Amino acid sequence: MERLSLKYLQEWQNRKSRKPIIIRGARQVGKSFLVNLFCKESNLDLLELNLEYMIDYHSCFEINDVNEIISLLEIKSGKEIIPGKTLLFFDEIQAYPQLLPKLRYFYEKIPELHIIAAGSLLEFYMDNLSSSMPVGRIEYLHLGPMSFKEFLSGLGKTKLREAIENFELEKGIHQAIHQELIKLYKLYLCIGGMPEAVQTYKDTQSFLEVDRVKQGILSTYQDDFNKYGSRIETAYIQKVFSKLPAQVGQKLKYINIDRALSSTQIKNILHLFELAKVYYPVKHSSSNGIPIRAEVNEKFQKALFLDVGLYNKACGLAYSEILESKNLNLVNKGSVTEQFIGQHLLYRKEYFEDPELFYWCRQKAQSSAEVDYVITAGTKIIPVEVKTGKTGTLKSLHMFLHEKGQDLGLRFNSETPSLLEAKFSIPNTAGTYRLLSLPHYLVEETDRIINKII
Repeated sequence: MERLSLKYLQEWQNRKSRKPIIIRGARQVGKSFLVNLFCKESNLDLLELNLEYMIDYHSCFEINDVNEIISLLEIKSGKEIIPGKTLLFFDEIQAYPQLLPKLRYFYEKIPELHIIAAGSLLEFYMDNLSSSMPVGRIEYLHLGPMSFKEFLSGLGKTKLREAIENFELEKGIHQAIHQELIKLYKLYLCIGGMPEAVQTYKDTQSFLEVDRVKQGILSTYQDDFNKYGSRIETAYIQKVFSKLPAQVGQKLKYINIDRALSSTQIKNILHLFELAKVYYPVKHSSSNGIPIRAEVNEKFQKALFLDVGLYNKACGLAYSEILESKNLNLVNKGSVTEQFIGQHLLYRKEYFEDPELFYWCRQKAQSSAEVDYVITAGTKIIPVEVKTGKTGTLKSLHMFLHEKGQDLGLRFNSETPSLLEAKFSIPNTAGTYRLLSLPHYLVEETDRIINKII
């Protein structure tokens, strides 16, 4: 089950000196699997230390001399650690967070040694250690759920993945391939991108078994709430977590989550979810120029859940509602498709960059507007609308393009790809713009397609 992030690790391996990598991502997105796959593909000897279970190894890291640490690990594990040939993997490193700042010493003294660290709730501990983290001496790899292309590879649909990667707008896509990809896109909406859920479906073809896996993952996250510390009561955290999926696709209002909790309490809980990577805030930006994060107003944000499969499980959506629907706009008001596009756009950058995503809104009497997402391509600012059927009004997209002086808009829907010159539908407004329409399954090719257009 290949991960696209494997290429990043392979590039890292080819360097003469390597900074230790910290894999950042939610529980069960496949961090340990990725490391094991990388070692297998790269012919590296793996020494994996799970610091949550192998507590007796903690004492090896109480010193700062890395050569002495290596000697202790060799004696204790019975394995030789050879720089350039051995990968030292500190899994569940949050169980001994004091090791995180010491990773700098490995880079400074033994830069040729392969070192990777990962852990559950790692962001929570890194937040507490922010002042002592070895800035500039470690690298990050941000890992989310499996993407749609990875999902296709996981199910053995490599030819369809190649069809996506080789797609050219001028040539279009055959209707038979389009229909098959739409069918698999709906299947992805049901299963999601958590590796265990995908593997379970591949092995059993059973949605019931997939449901058991997803419920187990959600329950694990809730069990983790006890590890967040005593700053917020566990019952409050669990309550907000149960309400969070219903907020996807709409502006986040604390009153819609829980009237009994104060805004400060909810804000603090959402910050913990953000650290745990189960929630991503999509922040409003005025989007007048780049970088668009420079004009963020954090008072206005929308919610994204970790994974569309976990999202529909948490919302209680029936698979038949998705698989048999001709218009997914009717399924949870279209938020299931907004979640799909959002979680893919979130991770469209390089793996070492923090995932981030923005949207745009304007609240004026008789003239309110909201664009689902806003992305950049070079110096262009591109509004993104997520539609589920063949049709859908683009009033907000038109307003954005006209107000910001941009000439390219992007729409995701269920139709075959197209690039059209269209007229603004704003009263008393002349002019045209280019509308790029892509089927949802091409979301990972967004940058490649747009860069060729501009």
